Amino acid sequence: MSDSVAYDVTEGVGTITLNRPEAMNSLDSATKAALRDAAREAAGDDSVRVIVVRGTGRAFCVGQDLKEHAASLAAGQGLADTVREHYNPLLRALVTAPKPVLAAVNGVAAGAGAALAFAADLRIASDKAAFNLAFANIGLTADSGASWTLPRLVGPAKALELLMLPETIGIEQAAELGLVHRVVPAEELDATVGELAARMAAGPTAAYAAIKQAVGFGLAHTLDETLDLEAELQDACAATEDHRNAVRAFLAKEKPAFVGR
Repeated sequence: MSDSVAYDVTEGVGTITLNRPEAMNSLDSATKAALRDAAREAAGDDSVRVIVVRGTGRAFCVGQDLKEHAASLAAGQGLADTVREHYNPLLRALVTAPKPVLAAVNGVAAGAGAALAFAADLRIASDKAAFNLAFANIGLTADSGASWTLPRLVGPAKALELLMLPETIGIEQAAELGLVHRVVPAEELDATVGELAARMAAGPTAAYAAIKQAVGFGLAHTLDETLDLEAELQDACAATEDHRNAVRAFLAKEKPAFVGR
């Protein structure tokens, strides 16, 4: 995609790699645009059955490149344009992607970088990872979807605390809060994420998409509305090739082979 963002598709896994290790994968304009475009491409590509977002070097992503931002402020520019043009479409693409999204959190994830990790469906973290919702420390409110994702992960009261009184959240506390799903030694992160991505890429993609849709819908709708949607989604899943093959395999006492449709 660019020098700062790499995108690769291998065996159904679309991997988006932030590659500005010298800047701790901070997000300058070029990186934000490339990251947004990669997320959109991966979300819309039927050959991609799972998306992995990862960083290189010591950090996952420390958020907005403040050096570039300082220059923008000096030129009389704010953040509204980049929030609308970069962050919002990036987060929409990942959260609404009809396939699982995994974040491989190798190091610190701060500000928009933390929000990027929270937009994933599953977060696998290195034992060297940490989080910081640093927005208020520089006089800003949350962006990049953090005000939407964080309360869903930790509850509204804890989300307000983490956003209003930002401090570094070590990996043990992050695991206790439910910010990450699994913690592994740093040297095992890539292999662990690779194994999980391969497993999910070989799984029932349509069912995963329906699960994401149902859970997201249920958080903002009534029980009756959610039950109605579940019925619609289950009917659609029942018509898939994956479901028919899985039922045949079950009756034959065989392992099902999912094709993603």
